Amino acid sequence: MIQLPLSKLSNVGTTIFSQMTQLANENEAINLSQGFPDFMPDPELLNYVDHFIKKGFNQYAPMGGMIGLKEEIAKKIENAHQAVYHPDLEITVTAGGTQAIFTAIASFVKKDDEVIIFEPAYDCYEPTVELFGGIVKRFEMKAPDYEINWNSVKDLVTDKTRMIILNNPNNPAGKILKERDIQELITIVKDTSILILSDEVYENIVFDGKPHLSICQYPELKERSLLVASFGKLFHVTGWKVGYCAAPENLTAEFRKVHQFNVFSVNTPVQLALAEYMKNPDHYNGLSIFFQEKRDFLRLGLANTGFELLDCEGTYFQALKYDNISDKSDIDFARELTISHKVASVPFSSFYKNKRNENVIRLCFAKKQETLEKALESLAKI
Repeated sequence: MIQLPLSKLSNVGTTIFSQMTQLANENEAINLSQGFPDFMPDPELLNYVDHFIKKGFNQYAPMGGMIGLKEEIAKKIENAHQAVYHPDLEITVTAGGTQAIFTAIASFVKKDDEVIIFEPAYDCYEPTVELFGGIVKRFEMKAPDYEINWNSVKDLVTDKTRMIILNNPNNPAGKILKERDIQELITIVKDTSILILSDEVYENIVFDGKPHLSICQYPELKERSLLVASFGKLFHVTGWKVGYCAAPENLTAEFRKVHQFNVFSVNTPVQLALAEYMKNPDHYNGLSIFFQEKRDFLRLGLANTGFELLDCEGTYFQALKYDNISDKSDIDFARELTISHKVASVPFSSFYKNKRNENVIRLCFAKKQETLEKALESLAKI
């Protein structure tokens, strides 16, 4: 038998999200592990999709996206952040946020380029960098505050640093960047050619009246940044896999060179439906309030348990320390929680390259009220 060569990602296995979902299904557990809602999106949006399908808009969209949707995206960004992007030349509709991230890395990271990421990190960053020959440099944020020491980040920068990847608000830590963070970043990248890939898919889910500081609000960062966002998070339609990348024209031109061979274009009737739906900003401006109610309900239900509630400033994930409950590793504790208590979570160690264990798990609260109530009944007994 011919011995085939190893793949370029031979060390990558099944994601922890798939593993925990499978374990939840096997044990008939409430699945608070994977980050997707278990409730329906707005019927108005569904009706728009149905309308455009029946009207015959079922063939390829333009490579960069439907102009109507890109115009609505540009309006949304300008209204929220006072940043202007040309709809046709600087915004590209993508097959979800992850495809936008993949394409951005593929477009600019070459062999031996260094890319700085912040852990705990979304799991697609590192494999994609390595797939294109890049070298990942990590800054580890630590429990309980997950703050960034920018002097340590500065020490990671070399003449080979090609890109810094940010996730703001951060999944899984639920932290948001503050003004001091942005100013430190500006200091680090000025007078360099470092690019910034800013994953802002949870930008509309920020709590307690705190602002979301987008990378595009700062001209000295906007000119070197690729901003990624997701309609899946915005409108509870993660399975539609539609997102976008906003970037200056020169970066967008390079981005699209890869995008055209990656997916070429994105679902036509869904793009048209999203464009129509976005004409009413009320459809997304209240998202923070909607999810803050869910966050607060979950936190109140856990307040008198042995879990320590870590800060949740954004996203729809709540981090919990369980030191007072168990001394098991987070992976073993998450498995026990799923099998014995019928609630599935995600262990934080899976978001670190070195599997750093700080006895922290993540729960998703983008769920129906009855789902959260049922989960709390089980968690309160631990």
